[in-house]
Amino acid sequence: MADLTQLSLTEALQGLQRGDFSSRELTQAYISRIQTLEPVIHAFITLDLEAALSKAVLADRLLSTNEENLPPFTGLPLAIKDVLCLEGVRCTCGSMILENFVPPYTATTVQRLLDAGVIPLGKTNTDEFAMGSSTENSAFGPTHNPWDVDRVPGGSSGGSAAAVAARMTPAALGTDTGGSVRQPCSFCGTTGIKPTYGRTSRYGLVAYGSSLDTVGVITRNVADTALLFQHIAGFDPLDATSAQEPVPTYTLPDSPDLKGLRIGVPEEYFIEGIQPEVEQAVKKAIQHMEGLGARAVPIHLPHTEYALPAYYIIAPAEASANLARYDGVRFGPRIGEGETLWEMFSETRGVLFGAEVKRRIMLGTYALSAGYYEAYYGKAQKVRALIKEDFIEAFKQVDLIAAPVAPSTAFKFGEHANDPLAMYLEDVFTLPASLAGIPGLAFPVGYDKNKLPVGMQLMGPHFSEPLLFNVGHAYQLASNWHKCWPEDELIKNTAFEKKEEIR
Repeated sequence: MADLTQLSLTEALQGLQRGDFSSRELTQAYISRIQTLEPVIHAFITLDLEAALSKAVLADRLLSTNEENLPPFTGLPLAIKDVLCLEGVRCTCGSMILENFVPPYTATTVQRLLDAGVIPLGKTNTDEFAMGSSTENSAFGPTHNPWDVDRVPGGSSGGSAAAVAARMTPAALGTDTGGSVRQPCSFCGTTGIKPTYGRTSRYGLVAYGSSLDTVGVITRNVADTALLFQHIAGFDPLDATSAQEPVPTYTLPDSPDLKGLRIGVPEEYFIEGIQPEVEQAVKKAIQHMEGLGARAVPIHLPHTEYALPAYYIIAPAEASANLARYDGVRFGPRIGEGETLWEMFSETRGVLFGAEVKRRIMLGTYALSAGYYEAYYGKAQKVRALIKEDFIEAFKQVDLIAAPVAPSTAFKFGEHANDPLAMYLEDVFTLPASLAGIPGLAFPVGYDKNKLPVGMQLMGPHFSEPLLFNVGHAYQLASNWHKCWPEDELIKNTAFEKKEEIR
């Protein structure tokens, strides 16, 4: 039998439904690949492979009935980022303070996939509490980029993106607060969606920045992304921020025709310091879209330069409030007793939180403190409103906006270890859409000289996911970047030679 892990999500579903192979065979193919590559890639924090095989056997019984109304994803294995709760399976958020936390309930987005017949393979690695751009901040060790194991996969959904890129799963759930789906997609050559804020439920997502957090999808191509996203999107009464906007059926085009489409090209996203190969690949992709009938329109988003400082006030401020519950009393183990309650809090949080989480808590607490609230958090919210207005004005001129996802391709481990600002700058192109609450679709458009993927993002007005999927799919019908994957032998040989050094 051919290697089933080479099938896209859509192809795998079609094969299951036709009876070309069983769910057990498909699930075992991914398990075998995980067992081979996981010691090096380290894409997962928790695996539940025996349970996955048992569920695959049950799925096969359902599939053998040939009933017409079976759940649409019956027998399909996939992975879940370890900031989303799954009842009975530990949810660590990449942090020692939640190392043994087993949630008693399931996140809405995860539950919707379970109801659709999905089989969870495990929980993927993440920067601690989703705070990071490299997945180096996980308390359980970093994830390695399948294209080059000496480089990061991006973050914070680096485990999900690396697992998809290494064909350890056909798809994975991720989350995007400031770029955490889009940037790993760019670094790993995968495709993913950061939805409109409120389009997917946050219930069961462990909060980082409550006004920014979204649940997205990472797959191999736009068609798979649209198909999976269709089943997690929609109103949820359990989430007060959930949008009641109806979810349309995503019907993708059969031909790469972009006639009449106006694509905005913001000069603020092509700045000094961007890696030349990134700029060239993205501009070439835009030209390719012009060849399909689209029209590129130069636009300005004048407040883009303020997105980085605004985000790194707003997100840490919300994180400071959200993470207050992890204190050794309400959540997390207790380190020491201390003579006072505050000493116990300090010791517990000081030991069990990582450096980046503590840095952001301190930033956020300072920004919210008496006498500084208006000077920092208040002003940042005003800047956020200006950035949102920039997009509203731009979308009066164009249908979508095209830009790089990140200023560079995947960087080496430790490259930004001593410079937090350099790490934060990795999100400079993804933060504006997050602050504005608009959707963004990321997908591969080329390589650099080291054969590392380059990603582009399309951004649209609120709830424009159908248009993003249509345009992205049209581009992929006329290109092959999304069909390129790390070479198996290159992963295995390079990785296993370095195995002792890595682990």
